[in-house]
Amino acid sequence: MNVVPARDTPVLKTQRLRLRPRTPDDAEALHPSYADAELMHWWSHGPHTSVEQTREAFARSDNGWRCWIITQKRDDTAIGFVGAAEKRQGGVTEIGYMLARRHWGTGIAREALGAVITRLFAEGQRRVYADTDPDNAASRALLERLGFQLEGRLRAEWETHIGVRDTTLYGLLRQEWRG
Repeated sequence: MNVVPARDTPVLKTQRLRLRPRTPDDAEALHPSYADAELMHWWSHGPHTSVEQTREAFARSDNGWRCWIITQKRDDTAIGFVGAAEKRQGGVTEIGYMLARRHWGTGIAREALGAVITRLFAEGQRRVYADTDPDNAASRALLERLGFQLEGRLRAEWETHIGVRDTTLYGLLRQEWRG
């Protein structure tokens, strides 16, 4: 079994954003998003019912995931996150993301993901991928705007709070990145 060494989660800066490592205190700011039924619809678990549930989720093991909290440069309050986990074969990283509803449609998700993807490729990753529900049109469109290509569909892949769901896999190779 290949064990992937842990990597650090450095602060990343863009024109409008500062992405920093997650802290337990970020649970307070992100709880409204975790409690938002529409935002959480496509997740593997349903919305959180209490801030304590969000705190507990933040306290659990990250299973190798690095988590960058998205903040605006003028305010250190968490408005979302980008997570990344290198897979056991090395050189391949899965990403996931969330952004508070009030920031949807502003380009912040694209900017934050772009910063993390640039970092991952600078670290030597050859491929970045994401999986998303086939019916999550907004997430799929975001990935496609970033240059990801649809690579496949896994049928009945996830057992979620809305039932057993397919997933679509999107991939981006280092040489394809336009960041």
